[in-house]
Amino acid sequence: MADINAALAASKEALDQLSVTGERTGPAWTTPRAPGKWSPSQIAEHVARALEESANVAAGRPSKFPKLPRVLHPVVRGLLFRRVLKNAAFPKAKTNKAMNPASGPATPAEGRARLETAHKKFDEACRQLALGGERMRTTTFGAVGVEDYVRFMEIHTRHHAKQMADRH
Repeated sequence: MADINAALAASKEALDQLSVTGERTGPAWTTPRAPGKWSPSQIAEHVARALEESANVAAGRPSKFPKLPRVLHPVVRGLLFRRVLKNAAFPKAKTNKAMNPASGPATPAEGRARLETAHKKFDEACRQLALGGERMRTTTFGAVGVEDYVRFMEIHTRHHAKQMADRH
């Protein structure tokens, strides 16, 4: 359990960093940094959705993540999942429609609350899965270690915190 505790603590730390960065955007909270880009509010909503859907995956419930054919799982796991973990960085990519928010929380405080609620669901589902010694059975990467998946989501959150920070 020590590994899952450390992974979830790092994930929560990344979430707190994202929230603080969002609070620093002030009146720009709902303003995209450029045409076609997300506002800090939309970034917060995207990360919250990703955490909620990841909690669904961990709990064995349907999620809104892409459902790729099983034959592609090893390829996507190698090209994206393992690459992100190895480099501790996300490549430039587009998300699927369900993770692409038209809007987000109205204020940074609402954004923090939204993110904390989503992370709590994620934390609980991942702890339960790890307690049972199970692997995360995703529709995109196939079966992966729970701690690795939590680390992947931590890196995802840090990626978006950097996007928010780049606004200043």
